[in-house]
Amino acid sequence: MGRKKAFELKPKSDPIINKIRKIDINNIADKRIDEEKEVHDAVYQIVSTAQNLIDQGRIDKSSLKNYGLYTIEEAYREVKRNRIPISFRAFGGRIERKSIYSTKIGRKRYIPEPVLKDWVALHKKYYTVREAYEKVRKNLNINLRAFIGRIEKNSVPSIKIGTQRWVPKEYIDSLTYIAQNYYDVSTALKQLRKNSIKLKRNAFERRLDRKRIPHVKIGGRRFIHKDVLNQLIKIEKNRLRK
Repeated sequence: MGRKKAFELKPKSDPIINKIRKIDINNIADKRIDEEKEVHDAVYQIVSTAQNLIDQGRIDKSSLKNYGLYTIEEAYREVKRNRIPISFRAFGGRIERKSIYSTKIGRKRYIPEPVLKDWVALHKKYYTVREAYEKVRKNLNINLRAFIGRIEKNSVPSIKIGTQRWVPKEYIDSLTYIAQNYYDVSTALKQLRKNSIKLKRNAFERRLDRKRIPHVKIGGRRFIHKDVLNQLIKIEKNRLRK
C-alpha cells in the first residue's frame, strides 16, 4: 500500500462522534450531587411531616400515600408502570440492602415519593453495568470482565450513585451506533483479508498511528468508519489490478 494512495482516503464526518466526545462525566457527577441534595431535603420534609401527623393522631397509616409515602407494593406498581424490568423480589432485595432508601413507620417500611421518582428517572438516563454490557455485546466482541475493566479505567464513563454504578445511556447508545457503522482494528483486518488484501496488523496500526488511515478513538479503542475502509479496499484492489 503506497503512501500517496493512503492519503487519498477521505475522513467521514460524523455528528455522533462529536456527541460522544462531549459527554463530561465530571459535569454529570456534579449535577448528581445537586439532585441528591434536593431528594434528601424533600424526603426529610415528607417523613418528618407524616410522622408528626401520625403522632398527633391526625392521620392513619392507610392514608400515607397521600403524603408521599408508598408501601413496597405500591412503589413496585409504579416501577412496573414505568416499564423498568425488575422483579418484585429483586426490588425488595434492593430495599433490604439499602440501595433504595426507605423509612420505617411502625412495623411497615415505606418509600418516599422523591426517592421513587429519582430511582425511576435514573433508569431513563442510565444503564446499570449489566444492562450496558448486554446492549454493547450485541455489536462488539467483548466479555463482561473486559467491559468492567474499561469502566474501572474510565475509558467507559460511569457514575456511582449510592451503592451502584451507572453508565450514561447516551454514551452506550452512541457506542452501539459506532459498533454498527465502524470496524475495530481486528474486524477491519478481517475485511481486508476477505478482499484478498494482505496486510499485517502491526503495519495496519502504524498507518493508524501516522493518521494515514482516518479513524476515531472511543473507549480506549480505535475504530475505522466502514466507508473509509471501503475506500481503502477499492484503492488497494485498483493497485493490485495494475
